[in-house]
Amino acid sequence: MKRLLVLAGAAVADAEELPGSVREAIDAADEVFVVTPTLPTRLEWLVSDTDRARHEADARLDTVLGQLHSEGVEAEGVTGDETPKTAIEDHVRAFQPDHMLIALRSSEHAAWQERGLLAHAADTFGVPMTVFEIDADGRVVGTSPEG
Repeated sequence: MKRLLVLAGAAVADAEELPGSVREAIDAADEVFVVTPTLPTRLEWLVSDTDRARHEADARLDTVLGQLHSEGVEAEGVTGDETPKTAIEDHVRAFQPDHMLIALRSSEHAAWQERGLLAHAADTFGVPMTVFEIDADGRVVGTSPEG
């Protein structure tokens, strides 16, 4: 694997929480690019009041990049679009990844933006994915390779 795109809709509280399959994907990558989508509530999105969500996405980006850098991984990243689907589309086209890591909010605190995200990414890009869920406390609650 050469190019790894990380879509972080959530961040682990401690990098030690990352599952082995996630660590393997990171270690195997020559280039790592992180995108943290802005995740406004439906009401915030409808009234174009996304400042809080953008601030949270910026903080999540700082957290993920900080964790990667502390592990010796060279990585860059940006805060992405308000919807994960658009964030993936924008950055798959620009970065051309060989693999994607997708960190989702667990079902207990997921929102409308995650619905259909994985099927859309698989159908649209055909890039192998490793998906993992993170709960509100920053703990990994599930992981699965998606292709």
